[in-house]
Amino acid sequence: MHGVRRRKAVFCMLLAMFLVFTGPAEVLAAETVPVDGVGPGEAIEVAAETSADLGITARSAILMEATTGTVIFEKNADEALSPASITKIMTLILIFDALEEGKITLQDEAVTSAHAKSMGGSQVFLEEGEKQTVETLIKCIVIASGNDASVTMAEYIAGSEAEFVARMNERAAGLGMTQTHFEDCCGLTDSPTHVTSARDVAIMSRELTTKYPQIHQYSTIWMENITHVTAKGESEFGLANTNKLLRQYEGCTGLKTGSTSLAKYCLSATAERDGVELIAVIMAAPDYKVRFSEAATLLNYGYANCRLYRDEAPEPLPELMVADGRKETFRCRYDGDFSYLSTGGEDLSQIEKEWIYAENLSAPIAEGDPVGVLRYSLSGKILGDVPIVSAENVEKAGYPDYLQKLFENFLI
Repeated sequence: MHGVRRRKAVFCMLLAMFLVFTGPAEVLAAETVPVDGVGPGEAIEVAAETSADLGITARSAILMEATTGTVIFEKNADEALSPASITKIMTLILIFDALEEGKITLQDEAVTSAHAKSMGGSQVFLEEGEKQTVETLIKCIVIASGNDASVTMAEYIAGSEAEFVARMNERAAGLGMTQTHFEDCCGLTDSPTHVTSARDVAIMSRELTTKYPQIHQYSTIWMENITHVTAKGESEFGLANTNKLLRQYEGCTGLKTGSTSLAKYCLSATAERDGVELIAVIMAAPDYKVRFSEAATLLNYGYANCRLYRDEAPEPLPELMVADGRKETFRCRYDGDFSYLSTGGEDLSQIEKEWIYAENLSAPIAEGDPVGVLRYSLSGKILGDVPIVSAENVEKAGYPDYLQKLFENFLI
């Protein structure tokens, strides 16, 4: 009995000391680990090999690796030029944006207007009032470069082509396409203010292919028939892909051709070999054969010189300690994947990884707060980091939590 009283007395004394000397716990926010000139999640891009003499005769060209966005070769890549039908790459981005956001479905039917029917140039001969599914119209745009199909989809999504074009320009600005201004959704216009650059075409091609890789389900179709259903009855119409590289270049996956008297011959060609995805853009080539042959030259150069390191499944992370929290440890996760493109023949198997965590982590911590980085380096050179963030919320401990811990420790 006396022992119990002594324990109660000791506990009360400890509690009194706790209440007197313990104030509100000071919050120490998780600090972002400094990265010596490399921002979190960024990889160092290899400098473009602009000095290589590849014999490109087109007025403008660029070669980009899709995963990292690294530019491997460029020629007059920022010159603003007429893009012709490669304009439709942005049209397709907005279509797939609408699909992802649930605003439309592939099975929806869009009705062709008189304005859409009136389009000249490349077309699939839609009739006014004709209904086609969104998926069929995507095929018409990607395979046959249908101007009438492009305008039909623009009107279906935005209500008018003008409003759709405004959204195209807004999306382009968001991607950092500084040399781009669209006047229509298909590139048929001969307006001198409807322009883009090879770099901007590569940027939007990368956005389309990496964010919506399902585009390749359509851009790799060589030939396919669609069915027109109008007041005149039903009729079959054959779509033939305008991208001849699909049959001429191993690994070609798309993407879009274009030509007008103003733009001459343009092409954004995509290909994949051994997990390396390249984008070759040719603008203002003198004829249609040159745009394909010079795109193939760029792709060949890329595959001869590029090696890609991709760490998509790094090692599991431990739980981290946290002070002043309602719990003592918390879970964390990687915020993204890491890719590095080499053009210098380095031995990528020698890439080293280092896990660096912030010190003195203190509650509260919100889910997504940075708590460290996974750093990649090769031969002493930092290649880049993947941020490590909290995978859960950690609330700051209150007096009841401290009392409970004190009592538990006392009993132990």
